[in-house]
Amino acid sequence: MTIFDELKERGLVFQTTDEEALKKALEEGSLSFYSGYDPTADSLHLGHLVPILVCRHLQLSGHKPYPMVGGATGLIGDPSFKDTERSLQTKETVQGWGAKIQKQLSRFLDFENGENRAVMANNYDWFESISFIDFLRDVGKYFTVNYMMSKESVKKRIETGISYTEFAYQIMQGYDFYELNQKYNVTLQIGGSDQWGNMTAGTELLRRKADKTGHVITVPLITDATGKKFGKSEGNAVWLDADKTSPYEMYQFWLNVMDEDAVRFLKIFTFLPLDEIAQIEEKFNAARHERLAQKILAKEVVTLVHGEEAYQEALKITEQLFALSLIHISER
Repeated sequence: MTIFDELKERGLVFQTTDEEALKKALEEGSLSFYSGYDPTADSLHLGHLVPILVCRHLQLSGHKPYPMVGGATGLIGDPSFKDTERSLQTKETVQGWGAKIQKQLSRFLDFENGENRAVMANNYDWFESISFIDFLRDVGKYFTVNYMMSKESVKKRIETGISYTEFAYQIMQGYDFYELNQKYNVTLQIGGSDQWGNMTAGTELLRRKADKTGHVITVPLITDATGKKFGKSEGNAVWLDADKTSPYEMYQFWLNVMDEDAVRFLKIFTFLPLDEIAQIEEKFNAARHERLAQKILAKEVVTLVHGEEAYQEALKITEQLFALSLIHISER
């Protein structure tokens, strides 16, 4: 099974620009790719984990990741599927959040070993020195207003209003792709399904400005069996920062996913081989009350995000609280 076929089998691929061309590029040798994360908070959350996992799968298969923190785009705000304008943050706040996100990303990708070790990027490094005139002349001229208006992220905001600041966001993201291609020969971008318009702006700029072909993979928006957006716990995001969502809280979150979702989430959120997951599924279906799939899911994700020690501590707390609950029941 090729890496692209495995990603599809795991449910990690939603859209691609040209599937056959992309599969060929992935099979021809080591490919350089990137995935961007705007510092809109001081931590990434569970929704960000899906594209990060795709990046890790690709790195493990020999491809080279360039995770990018949006130090510049984070100052602007992405309008994609937002009903209202984002509140602008100060440069100092965005830089502080960006530093924390860089640290989080370093947990999931290998930045030290091999020719395909990850390289951290920050789009503030190139946007800081670009003048407004140069950007309009050298980048803006490749985008027509008609093309920009056709993007879903813009269409949804036309009636309620969209500022020029957010309207121009797609050009900035498109330029990220171009800049990373020029610096590092990056030819693939990974992102969420809500980023499709911004990501294809990058492939369009590559084609028109550099006469090169870029590829895009979007990951699906993960929902549970009821259709509810996944990654929310009682209205709050499940954060990857242990100070915002403790390992115990994250363990409980995974332990309590619905039976209908457990095996599917094992494919998406863990690196267990697919044949091993099939064996787990068989045992799980034979005795669902034992919650085998949820227990393995909780163990794998908490260990991935926070480490083995944090998982053991979360498990210990869970077992202690369960024992206390049995004592209370017996005393009634």
